[in-house]
Amino acid sequence: MSLSAVEKEISDEIQHLIANDRLVLPTLPEIALKARDVAQDPDVTALQLSKVVENDPALSVRLVRVANSPMLRGQRKIDDLHQAIARMGIVYACNLISALAMRQMFQATTSTVDQLMRNVWNHSTQVAATATILCKHYTRLKPDQATLAGLVHQIGILPLLSFAEMRPELLRNSFTLTATIEHLHPQIGEMILRLWEFPPELIAVPQEHSQLDRVVPQADYVDLVMIANLESLYGTEHPLAQVDWHDVSAFKRLGLEPDELTSNKELIEEKTSAVNALN
Repeated sequence: MSLSAVEKEISDEIQHLIANDRLVLPTLPEIALKARDVAQDPDVTALQLSKVVENDPALSVRLVRVANSPMLRGQRKIDDLHQAIARMGIVYACNLISALAMRQMFQATTSTVDQLMRNVWNHSTQVAATATILCKHYTRLKPDQATLAGLVHQIGILPLLSFAEMRPELLRNSFTLTATIEHLHPQIGEMILRLWEFPPELIAVPQEHSQLDRVVPQADYVDLVMIANLESLYGTEHPLAQVDWHDVSAFKRLGLEPDELTSNKELIEEKTSAVNALN
């Protein structure tokens, strides 16, 4: 995508901040860091991990919802945090805590940016839910990693919107703001995930999920997010909504017929339930 003179000037300014380590990147929420630290103990129990989360009622409720959703549905409904974490397992629960805790990062001091951040979060939960359901049905990859991949695929937008809050003229020009974000967020997203010490297969997601012609030997988390992102944009005016899904090799790697994504009632119902659980 070519940038206008104004867009290039802003892009160069942000690139300069990045190069000089002056662009403020978000850090993982404290509760996610605590959960990660506790989970490093090979002998940690579900009860011990639940103690990390129990003082955050909203996060606790959402973990229980996920445990009862199609993402993880077991034989019976559970209604407390300890049981939810026990059902998930320590690693899954820790990853999910990191993913769901990110919601608190999507806040701003101005109503315009706050709404934009809400839009990003809502889109990310849609993508995460679809990626997770596809992961379960079509791959042997880890659903918790698919959830994380979906929720962080646009994480690079956050510091750009924070930057825009300090530049009112940028907020007033939605075309310039959108073009700048589209141009820079993949690179910044990769930087953030490296800072957070995410695994390489997730670090690749921000940069590669929009590379529809990428060639890899087998389906991965980028493929899941790519397809989920295309599905979320279906029927909109976004340029990616015009893509012929039959030309996207990620579908073939998953063994998924493109039409099934919008016609399979079971997938659609599971995705809807998963979105509700993540929110």
